[in-house]
Amino acid sequence: MQLKAGSSELRPPILRQFIRRNPLGILTTAIKSSSHPLLQSSHIPWILDVDDENSEVELGKLRGHIARQNPQAKTMIESLPPTPPDAKSAPEACLEDDVLVLFNGPVHHYITPQFYTDTKPSTGKVVPTWDYEAVQVYGTARIYFDTGSEEFKDFLTKQLSALSQHAETSIMGYGKDAKPEPWQVSDAPTGYIDIMKKNIIGIEIEIKSMAGRFKMSQEKPKGDRAGIINGFQHMESAIGTQMAGIVEQRANEFDALKEEKQKR
Repeated sequence: MQLKAGSSELRPPILRQFIRRNPLGILTTAIKSSSHPLLQSSHIPWILDVDDENSEVELGKLRGHIARQNPQAKTMIESLPPTPPDAKSAPEACLEDDVLVLFNGPVHHYITPQFYTDTKPSTGKVVPTWDYEAVQVYGTARIYFDTGSEEFKDFLTKQLSALSQHAETSIMGYGKDAKPEPWQVSDAPTGYIDIMKKNIIGIEIEIKSMAGRFKMSQEKPKGDRAGIINGFQHMESAIGTQMAGIVEQRANEFDALKEEKQKR
């Protein structure tokens, strides 16, 4: 992903917040296989863990799971080195090459040159673009696939519980005000959950790098930004209203940061 000045975001706390608000990430792997494509991608909801929530530099780990029958899961398992016969315990099952996880914001949209009410009438030097928000994560993936191991059971028990808790409370808002109590994994029959666990594998990614691109026309001249906001507002649609709000928010943040740098 191109990280341009003015729309790139490298601060870990901001990136962590974005991922937690948009936890459905696209896992991409590049693994040579005789039976599956080199490049494979799957949509997976993730939990992001850090030791210190107040840290300005910690990247943390991603925890997720994927269906065992998914071709990408099969390829990952097949690529892992076998456990030596004389080994006292199985080595950590890590993929040889780094993986990529891409998190997208829920709202994105085409930007028509008609919105550039400042530059278009004065010079005509405008072209269409697309505004979006995304965060990319690179890291080393450890795979939990041995259904007979305690590590497999412990990892999935914690991951499924944490993911459900996050989705039920932070995303759905259950447990607050007059809303119902959050669903918990323990609400389902234990035997049923055990069967479901055997049909998935766990993935833990030690994050090596993380960066975001919040491209919302914030670097445009103020007249054009006003035209974009006005254009979206006059679309009279839910997505138009959302886009107008996000463009205005990013524009204000951009101006404030620029002003702060000028004072230094």
